[in-house]
Amino acid sequence: MAERPARLHRSELAVPGIQPRFFGKAAQGPADIVFLDLEDAVAPAAKEVARERVIEALQGIDWGRRAMAVRVNALGTPWVLRDIVDVARACPRLDLILLPKAESAFDVRFVAELLASVERERPRDRPVGIEVLLETARGIVHADEIAAASPRLEAMVFGVGDYSADLRTPDTVFGRPSPDYAVLTDPGAEGARALHWNDQWHYALARVVNACRANGLRPIDGPYTDYRDPEGFAASAARARALGFEGKWAIHPTQVEAANRAFSPAPEQLEWARAVTAALDGAAAEGGGAVGMDGVLVDLVHARRARAIMERAALIARREGGEDG
Repeated sequence: MAERPARLHRSELAVPGIQPRFFGKAAQGPADIVFLDLEDAVAPAAKEVARERVIEALQGIDWGRRAMAVRVNALGTPWVLRDIVDVARACPRLDLILLPKAESAFDVRFVAELLASVERERPRDRPVGIEVLLETARGIVHADEIAAASPRLEAMVFGVGDYSADLRTPDTVFGRPSPDYAVLTDPGAEGARALHWNDQWHYALARVVNACRANGLRPIDGPYTDYRDPEGFAASAARARALGFEGKWAIHPTQVEAANRAFSPAPEQLEWARAVTAALDGAAAEGGGAVGMDGVLVDLVHARRARAIMERAALIARREGGEDG
């Protein structure tokens, strides 16, 4: 495989594969990536029908220049082989296979070999990539080896819903914090104690983002299932961004714009990046490697950050201009 594509992945919209009435709206919407779901959104009796509908949608709908993914059923189910082979064989428009419940490097390599076999039979311009959902305790434990499993692997997503179930937490709404995961501070001067909330998902999120960055993958945060809570979704996205994630799932179209905003450089960030680049270029011309800006010493670390911001802005500009990405 060639070098991994630099895809824009601020938002990834979930669309039930059994519901064609949602396809057109998703195709016209602003999501960077759309995945058509054959797994959780489809009852067992409807799996075969959903697969046919997804194939027809990928063949017949103009999805624009966004990346298109299909979430197949998990390895070990009766449907996964045909999900992968039939969709990859029939759909040149397919960009990514989204594998749920990945738990080992073997899982990724198995899917990669299936895709390679299909592509040997039916060559295509660009190989199909893979993204995986880490949504079990075993998957999080093996995050590093999964991330290094295959050049086809492009992204890892933290699946908080199934992960919560696997850990047997009492959560019923996934993605938001739990008021039970908190401690009381010591009494203050007047004897009052404050409730200090913690983030029960920090360990798993940090595992995912570190494994991704160590292996050149895109780390993507998973769902926030209360789609009537835009403030909560925005806070969840900001938390993920602060940890180093570069995108988030949207389980409802109303969440897409918020994800795009959260993972796009703000105008002041882009202005800072350009100013840092100019200042460091000037210092380099005089033999220096660092320079003071507004009372802050900036050096090559800041140059890397500035370059990442400008590259991100360029990807967004390409997307808005109708180019791939």
